Amino acid sequence: MRNVLHEVPSTDLHGIPLQATRFVRHDHIEGQDVLDSGCGFGWFELFALANRVRSITGIEIAEPDLATARAHVKAPNVGFLVASAIDLPFDDATFDTVVCWEVLEHIPANTEPQAFREIARVLRPGGRVYLSTPHASLTARVFDPAWWLIHHRHYKATDLESFARNADLSLDLLEIRGGRWLIASILNLYIAKWIFRRRPFLERYVNEQVDVEMARASGSSGCFLRATRVAY
Repeated sequence: MRNVLHEVPSTDLHGIPLQATRFVRHDHIEGQDVLDSGCGFGWFELFALANRVRSITGIEIAEPDLATARAHVKAPNVGFLVASAIDLPFDDATFDTVVCWEVLEHIPANTEPQAFREIARVLRPGGRVYLSTPHASLTARVFDPAWWLIHHRHYKATDLESFARNADLSLDLLEIRGGRWLIASILNLYIAKWIFRRRPFLERYVNEQVDVEMARASGSSGCFLRATRVAY
């Protein structure tokens, strides 16, 4: 993930990251061994540390993508590693919890089943996976510039259910959240960041609207999934 705006990880979260912290059960973080698949700049590591995680490992696909997290998140129980979400370099049953925020749509097309199988493999029996990804609604796709430009993938709830089931994961919860404000915030980010190389326009106001919208128990733009590793 290119850090073109020289951002640093923060606990001041909005939009999808804030909803992720609302969605994840804190007892699935506190005292647990956690894998953050696609850790970005390290915001979830800060959240996990604040919630007394036993250990957390963040992975990204290339070393430059880890530079910001390595520079700003330092604790003895945090580690960062170059690794692929579809070929995790960990032993079976290594983690209690795996989180994967806005990553599924970026892995190679048609490797989603393999990513889910790898998550299930590294989870301990009864362990949980938390995941978010764009929802395949018409408005979410049409107003996503990356959908037009690079075929940025969006998923139906049935797609995610199938991936989980085929990986021996028991689906616990699947929510669709966010609407027009989430879409507007993503457009705002694309335009401000990649064209003007600046922070999003009217950032505070837009964040407030997105956060209110995401708190509602229904929506059309983003999927949030929790599933449990089946214990045999």
